[in-house]
Amino acid sequence: MTERMLALGLMSGTSCDGVDAALVETDGIDFVRCGAALSFDYPREFRQRLRAALGDAAAGEALAVELTDRHAEAVRALIAKAGIAAIDLAVVGFHGQTILHEPEQHRTLQIGDGARLARAVGIDVVNDFRAADMAAGGEGAPLAPLFHRALAIGLEKPLAVLNLGGVGNATWIGEDRDGAMRLLAFDTGPGNALIDDWAMLHTGEPVDRDGRLAGVGQVDASLLGRLLVHPYFARPAPKSLDRDAFDASILAELAPADGAATLVAFTAATVARGAQLFPEPVKQWLVTGGGRQNPAIMAELRRRLDRPVVPVEAVGWNGDQLEAQAFAYLAVRSLKGLPLSLPETTGVKRPTRGGRIHRRS
Repeated sequence: MTERMLALGLMSGTSCDGVDAALVETDGIDFVRCGAALSFDYPREFRQRLRAALGDAAAGEALAVELTDRHAEAVRALIAKAGIAAIDLAVVGFHGQTILHEPEQHRTLQIGDGARLARAVGIDVVNDFRAADMAAGGEGAPLAPLFHRALAIGLEKPLAVLNLGGVGNATWIGEDRDGAMRLLAFDTGPGNALIDDWAMLHTGEPVDRDGRLAGVGQVDASLLGRLLVHPYFARPAPKSLDRDAFDASILAELAPADGAATLVAFTAATVARGAQLFPEPVKQWLVTGGGRQNPAIMAELRRRLDRPVVPVEAVGWNGDQLEAQAFAYLAVRSLKGLPLSLPETTGVKRPTRGGRIHRRS
């Protein structure tokens, strides 16, 4: 039997609101048992500084130590919650905070000091998950598809896993005639980022909670059409993009509710357009990330997609922790020398190993 390891994954997404931490027992291949998890919120002031640093490498690096120490707090809190000791863990998967992601310029930056984290928590750490893929010609994202594939064993296929974080990304999972699973993954377009920014600007809230603002607005079809002209959508998959790749300033004259409704339609329309790239139509969409908690987004997805659209909880997954779990799984793959990315997931030329290992002492 392939060795199973207990790993802890950490994820700080483009919403910049905090750290998700999750325990996973896995062999890094097809065995996955998910355990305790928690979300560790950033203080408002740190969140603001982190958000202001997006796109600015120097400003991001200046926050790396503080960000690492906040991740260490999350690790200690989860270990205490689970009633285990650091010695029980084989590895921590530390994604860090993406400050910029520009694959066409061969640039990506995730801040966070892996060596510092390893010393602070007394556990080996894997970080820097994306660099090797980009050096080998890949997009460096998305990285969760191999984890999605492991979770999807036993589910009816083809299916799609749609992650709606700041950016939207989709994993198509199918099977060939021999039962081997097939993958295709790519960023679909905006997820929640533009909607979150719009809500903050017009309501002072970091999100459009429960889709209340968008729910009373009207979509401006003309402006939506202009947003959809972006050249990204003409690129073949696999492909990826940055949180701030799209400019919503053309909506500036709209009423707050109408702007929110138009941005919800933009997110859903780009998912529907992405579905046209799938090798085969899917039987269902499983939605994870914060977007699944926005009824306006879910309703618009159901309107535009001709298949069932359900939150991942419908199949027993944890949509709040799926990405943190993914980096626990990928950290184990890194320790075992297994690929983290494939030509079908990032466009890399060949299956590519990744991650940088930092020993606890």
